[in-house]
Amino acid sequence: MVRIQLGGEWEAQTAEGVKNHTSAALVFGTQSRFMPVSVTGSFTSIGIALRAGVGHALLGVDASHLVDRIAPFEHFGLDGAGLLEELTQSADAEACFKLVEAHFRRLVHAKGRRLPDPISVAFEALTYSNPNEKVGDFARENSISTRQLERIIRRDFGLAPKQVLRRARALDMASHLHGVADVREAEDLILRYFDQAQMTREFTDLFGMTPRKFMITPNPLLTLALESRQAKRLETLKRLAPGARRPWQ
Repeated sequence: MVRIQLGGEWEAQTAEGVKNHTSAALVFGTQSRFMPVSVTGSFTSIGIALRAGVGHALLGVDASHLVDRIAPFEHFGLDGAGLLEELTQSADAEACFKLVEAHFRRLVHAKGRRLPDPISVAFEALTYSNPNEKVGDFARENSISTRQLERIIRRDFGLAPKQVLRRARALDMASHLHGVADVREAEDLILRYFDQAQMTREFTDLFGMTPRKFMITPNPLLTLALESRQAKRLETLKRLAPGARRPWQ
């Protein structure tokens, strides 16, 4: 996830300790667990969700090296300071969006327009459609060995395939608990778990609290992130047109 922070005093707990930022252009690696983030003061944050495998395709980055970490643009040879300078001179939000989009289009073209690994693209779609599928079944369906799949997924997602699927289940459940999921599939989300104990265990492993506590604990920044993910998920599943009104709105 790319986050370009304009203003505000940000604090994030990472695998390398507490990180503090004001204005910054940052890349967030895959989170294997809940990483508290807070902000004080007036701020603007521009987010770009990069699909799994983009880091490797564009920059040769192994996602497993960024798990639970945050790195500045400069770590990847990108000009974060220059982008921030351009953004501070932009007149409004729409101008900022267009500027960032143009910046990343230039980056994609400069790197030869390489696409993510098709296996990672298919596995990402699986996390949205059926995170209960067996890893071995997915490998056979895509004509690769489980060892090859493990290597590709760790490189592009940062985590083992089974962990990616467990995380997807918990994220969908979290979206439901915070009211940013399609209520028509609530029962299906619950039935992904064998029983209440499994759901509580997997959910607590990721978020550090039980589903019940999560439901009553306000977390506006996390809720916004979950809402964006659910919209992307429904768009990927062809159940929502880009820009259309979301079922929970």
